Amino acid sequence: MHTKYLEIIKAPIITEKSSNDQSNYNKYTFKVDTKSNKTEIKEAVQKIFGVKVLEVQTINVKPKKKRVGRYSGFTKKYKKAIITLEPGQTLETK
Repeated sequence: MHTKYLEIIKAPIITEKSSNDQSNYNKYTFKVDTKSNKTEIKEAVQKIFGVKVLEVQTINVKPKKKRVGRYSGFTKKYKKAIITLEPGQTLETK
């Protein structure tokens, strides 16, 4: 496994909606590198997890304004990828 693929996929996004998509529609959500494209994301998921990817959807998540007491700032921006796997395949969690 090449380190380039591990730099593209940053972390899984685990929310109520992503868990529902995972169990019902075989879709998995990841936080990915902002400079990566759909082809690179698809290739990285296939190499890392050894599965066949059917579709990749990407979303650029914009920063939100947050306040903590008198201090204000913004959350970090990131890119989110929703990956649809072929029927019958799942990602193995280790």
